[in-house]
Amino acid sequence: MKSLTTSISLFKTVSVGVLLSLCAAPALQAQDFSKVGFVDNERIIREATPSKVAQAKIQQEFAARSKDIEELGARVKALSEKFDRDAPTLSEADRVRRQRELIDLDKDYQRKQREGREDLTQRINEERTLFLERATKVIRQIAEAEKFDIIFQEGVYVSSRIDITDKVLKILNQ
Repeated sequence: MKSLTTSISLFKTVSVGVLLSLCAAPALQAQDFSKVGFVDNERIIREATPSKVAQAKIQQEFAARSKDIEELGARVKALSEKFDRDAPTLSEADRVRRQRELIDLDKDYQRKQREGREDLTQRINEERTLFLERATKVIRQIAEAEKFDIIFQEGVYVSSRIDITDKVLKILNQ
């Protein structure tokens, strides 16, 4: 109960702080910031040509591996169905042996699926990091050239008047 009371108290404190900062934001913008911008990173990742090229490259890299895993999965399924059909007529020793083989094959399939997903996720993250570093350099170039005081990359609401995502995309796509 004490934890709940502490959480509620913390929430109230944070809420008041957020409210005060929202009230002060227009005054701060007028005094301290003469030029504010916003960039939608998700849109840049989705629409920029270099990002699309990287996605296609990754897809091509993993195509053969994905096909091998799918084939292994189909093989596991086919052997499982065959085992289910043949099990009543097999001797106890044959049934146990084939069941073990099927279990081992299924474990191998699941391991390869897991490793494939992990490797794919790692590659996607590597490419995304490289691309976002490049995008950040472009954003900095625009900020310096056009004398922005601050550029946000996340927001709950953004006016189209300060959104410079199209400018960033144009430069990245060149």
